[in-house]
Amino acid sequence: MIRAILIDDEVYIREIVREQLVTNFNDTIEIVGEAGSVKDGVALIKEQKPDLLFLDIQLKDGTSFDILSQIDYKEFNLIFITGFDDHAIKAIKVGALDYIIKPIDTSEFNEAVVKVLHSNKDNFTEKSIEVSRERFTNTITKKRIILKTLENIFIVFEDDIYYCKSEGNYTTVYTNKNTKIVVSKPIKAIEELLSNDVFIRCHKSYLINKNHVIQYNKNGLLIINEDHKVPVSSRRKDTIIQEIFK
Repeated sequence: MIRAILIDDEVYIREIVREQLVTNFNDTIEIVGEAGSVKDGVALIKEQKPDLLFLDIQLKDGTSFDILSQIDYKEFNLIFITGFDDHAIKAIKVGALDYIIKPIDTSEFNEAVVKVLHSNKDNFTEKSIEVSRERFTNTITKKRIILKTLENIFIVFEDDIYYCKSEGNYTTVYTNKNTKIVVSKPIKAIEELLSNDVFIRCHKSYLINKNHVIQYNKNGLLIINEDHKVPVSSRRKDTIIQEIFK
């Protein structure tokens, strides 16, 4: 039986989560505690050592990251609960963590829980939380994202990414560490993780880090180095060149 804790300062949200779990996952998940504040949440996690946390991002006395920074125990899966907050959602996504948006939709809730139940604990929760917390609190200058492939998990600095190339529902991320990271996400999903003042969609299949571009040549290619050249959409050529070389 998976032991779960619900932490949200809105009682009715906890009631909805509880109802969904009892209705759809009663044979799999047991709710072992609920809390509505940072202080109570920290105490509850330390006491119960749960397998699964449902955490509201913004609480009245702080944030879920305040809770997570105060506990040593990290042997749990995690599902964030958040409102329509672009900043919070992006922070969660760069850490490759799962989340549910308020108001809670039954099908989305069940999908998120099923995903967690079928995922293997990769002992990477702490790093994922760290990357998300950095982005949420804006406490770093060198931004990182977490990329998961079928076999590996990578922590990548934005500055180290040359460009991304779309291949259907897969995207290959090319870095200056001579690595190619293939993730099962469309390029639009990767674009949403990266800083839009640095990364430019220069072609429907390419997203490039403008800080690595050294030249645009007559063949319609942006040159990073001898081994990395990226095509430019003819329709957007003038705008893109202006943006990179201004």
